[in-house]
Amino acid sequence: MDWPLFLEYIPALVAGVPLTMFLLVTALALGLLLGAGICYCRTVKIPVLSPVFSAYVSLFRGTPLLVQLFAIYFGLGQFEFIRESIAWPLLREAWFCAFLALGLNSAAFTSEIMRGGLLGLEKGQMEAAKAFGFSNWAKLRYVILPQLLRISIPAYSNEIILVLKGTSLASTISLLEITGLAKKLSSKNFTPFEAFISAGFVYLAIVFSLTALMRVLEKKLNHEG
Repeated sequence: MDWPLFLEYIPALVAGVPLTMFLLVTALALGLLLGAGICYCRTVKIPVLSPVFSAYVSLFRGTPLLVQLFAIYFGLGQFEFIRESIAWPLLREAWFCAFLALGLNSAAFTSEIMRGGLLGLEKGQMEAAKAFGFSNWAKLRYVILPQLLRISIPAYSNEIILVLKGTSLASTISLLEITGLAKKLSSKNFTPFEAFISAGFVYLAIVFSLTALMRVLEKKLNHEG
């Protein structure tokens, strides 16, 4: 292990952190929004939509993220109607395809986390809220969301870490996030061990920081509950 080289690589790899965090935050945002919609449709069993979204969840949870990324980045351009659509300027961009693949994948897992949390709520509390004349918004605000957050935060913390690690696959479509920069340094200097070990340390630092933040949030929610 060339320690001086290792210390030299760390600052170079930190330059990829902004892109990694951008992909992480945007993908999680898409995953939360889409996941909440999927969870709602499946929980209330909306005709047509419920089985469609069940198939969606099974598809994205049952296939590798790398396959999904390649299908979006390399596959969508094979269809002429997509190339002629207004979405093509975005779909031909590597960063957007990475964001889309990560977000769609996260939505499938997030919807299951939310659905599991909803199923874990006590039905008696919902009946009590109804007896007190709570509106649907009041039930959501004061009964469902506080408990759903406390139940789901531990599982969602794992989802955040999984999406973070999934951002490394963006390097396969030419994006220079942390892993992409590590690959570039490795091929340039023929030092794969030092380059990827350095990348591992950068990821570890991010994971520890995110884990600490989620623990603080979890303790706060439990204290308020």
